[in-house]
Order: sequence, then C-alpha cells, then structure tokens
Amino acid sequence: MTQNRKASPEAEIKILSRIKHVSLDMDGTIYKGSELFPYTKAFLARLDDMGIGYTFLTNNSSKSVDAYIEHLDKMGIQTPRDRMYTSSLATIDFMRLEYADVKRIFILGTPSLKEEFAAHGYTVVDGALEPDAVVVGFDTGLNYQSLCQCAWWLQQGKPFIATHPDLTCPTNLPTVLVDCGAVCACLEAATGRKVEAVPGKPDPAMLHGILRRHNLEPHEMAMVGDRLYTDIAMAHNAGAVGVLVLTGEATEADAAAAERHPDFVMDSIETLGRRLAEARE
Repeated sequence: MTQNRKASPEAEIKILSRIKHVSLDMDGTIYKGSELFPYTKAFLARLDDMGIGYTFLTNNSSKSVDAYIEHLDKMGIQTPRDRMYTSSLATIDFMRLEYADVKRIFILGTPSLKEEFAAHGYTVVDGALEPDAVVVGFDTGLNYQSLCQCAWWLQQGKPFIATHPDLTCPTNLPTVLVDCGAVCACLEAATGRKVEAVPGKPDPAMLHGILRRHNLEPHEMAMVGDRLYTDIAMAHNAGAVGVLVLTGEATEADAAAAERHPDFVMDSIETLGRRLAEARE
C-alpha cells in the first residue's frame, strides 16, 4: 500500500524521482526493539545501487552515537559515525549556540547520554552540586531520587531542556517504555516549569545539518519515520518530503486524521525502496 495525500500519480513519481538522500528514523522504521526488519538490509543496498545517500536519525537519547553504531553492527549493519545523528547531538549543537555560557549540567538520563555530553566538553554534575542547566533525556534507569533532584533544580530556575518530545519508545516487548516527553510532563506537573527547548525531532535543525552537509535542497530529502508528531512534523518544518511508514507507532487512520498529512504513507521501507526504484525507471 502506498498512499499520497497531495499528489497525482504523475506528480508522485516526480517527487520520488528527485530524492537524493533519505533520513531514516531507526526504532519503528528500520528495526523494532532489538530486531531488524527482514527487508532493511535489502532496502539499504537498493539505496546504494540507486546512488541515494542515507543518514540514520533517532530521537532516542538513551544511547551514545558509538553505542548506536555498535547496536547496528550487532544487527549486521556497519555504518560510519557521519551517517548517525541523534537528539543528543542535536541538543549539544543547540546548547552551544543558544546556551553558550552553560558548562555544568544536571542530566536526567542514561550513563551513555552523560558520556556524550562529557565528551563534548560539558561537566556533568550529580546530587547537590549546582548545575547551570538541566537536560532531560530518555532515562531507561530512571530512579526516584534523581527525578526529585531534577525537580529541585528546576524549582531553582535552572534552564529546562529536553532532548526530544517522544512520550513512549517503540518496543516489541509486552510493556510500555515511558520516554522523555512523559517524564517532562511529570516534572512540569511537579514544578510548574515548562520545557524551554526541545532540539530533537520535530525541530528542523536535525535535518538542516544533513542538508548542509550534502549540499541538498529540501525537496531532495525524504524524512522517513513511524511518528506523525516527530518524523513527519520535522519533514514539514524543514520543507522535506515526509514518508510515514506503518511499522511503528502511527496507523493509517492516524495519518488520515492528522492536521498535517504525510506526503506519503507506506507499509514499510521495503515499499519505499520499490517506489523509489520505479520512479527512476
């Protein structure tokens, strides 16, 4: 199934034929949880054969770039660092520009997130040591004491920054993985403080850097993901082509009811690969 909300079949082919680079969400798009979709490797090989570049893009800030590269490697995908961009890196880039005076950070997040910030020159503080700002990420080891300490620093007026707005993280396990956006909602309810900045998706900065790196125009980029309010919203915000795949969170009904429709709704990246090839024939 391929569904286009804006274009005729002829216009659809034209849109797809202009794609030179694909930004790929990860969890829910190329794999789910710890399982690679069976068609992912063939899809990436097809992009290589067509001369279409690609970048792996994820809002999940629980892992460092190196951890993601290792994670992909275990699933049989070898990728260089310059093909990986996370909400952690987007947050670091944003803070360097907008919060240049911040040096000491309290992070409600995983050790990997803390290591990523430390590797980029920040001092990560814990406990009663006063930070310059608070950063909240996807904390898979969340504990009550850290949550309360984070709330305390927010009550003291420290800048409140979140890596991404996702409420849950996709999983193939019988559970709900409470993500960064839901934790921020808890902190907002407890402190009355609202998040001041969320540099991850759907902020267009995550795509703007890729466009600059590859000297591309927005219409030459497809943003592919499984979420309307992050992946597709970012595509709209950046002027890129938004492709919703139905292998993660959003359903076809969700897409039909959305205020801002995806440019395309497809079953999976396998369908996208086929349609890209057909558009070039």
